[in-house]
Amino acid sequence: MMLEELSQLMECLPADQREMPQIRLAIEEDNCLNKRSSKTRSLTLRHLHGLYGLDPAQLVFRGLCYFWDRDELGRPLLALCASFARDALLAQITPEILKTGVGTTVTRESVESMIEARYSGRFSPATRKSVAQNINSTLTQSGHLVGRVKKRRTQAEPTAGTVAYALLLGFASGARGGELFRSPYMKLQDVPAERAMEMAEEAARKGLITFKRVGDVMEAAFPRILTADELKAIHEQG
Repeated sequence: MMLEELSQLMECLPADQREMPQIRLAIEEDNCLNKRSSKTRSLTLRHLHGLYGLDPAQLVFRGLCYFWDRDELGRPLLALCASFARDALLAQITPEILKTGVGTTVTRESVESMIEARYSGRFSPATRKSVAQNINSTLTQSGHLVGRVKKRRTQAEPTAGTVAYALLLGFASGARGGELFRSPYMKLQDVPAERAMEMAEEAARKGLITFKRVGDVMEAAFPRILTADELKAIHEQG
């Protein structure tokens, strides 16, 4: 998920300058990511754009920036949620890996098998190997795997901010009430629903989102993130 490059980019640009013209200038002209050639800079920009959108008009990126600036510890998991929302292959394979129990060895070959099972014959052996390596690297950075060569499934460590971002993405996808805690984004948090609800309440106390729970009835709102037009579109979609 290019966490190092994303972190450098966010560090280089303040919140009010994270729009595509400024981002392009920072990467391609100012070389804020310290790439060796203009071609590498352009490729890096293209890959980051594919993973994160790099446009505050897009909710995934705007939400990422909002929580990124307010939750330093959660940044790796925030980045995973954003790239998960935009990368179909990552979104298909990651849940299969997360189903494995804590302590289970997750090899590159096992991930290749997952890819082949879902996308039979679509990828060459070399591409499949590269994709599997990238997915394992991504989940290591997010805290779902541990180890350099021999990787094991481990428990990720979500924060109030990452749970709030998962709620936002789930809400934008049409989830409401208890469904918000069963969305694919919430499953990335790697904690039971009750714990996630407690962290949502913590996020509300911190002023990141609005969250209310009375028994089994719960409601989340994102007044500092969603625009009126987005709310209308989401409700119409629902």
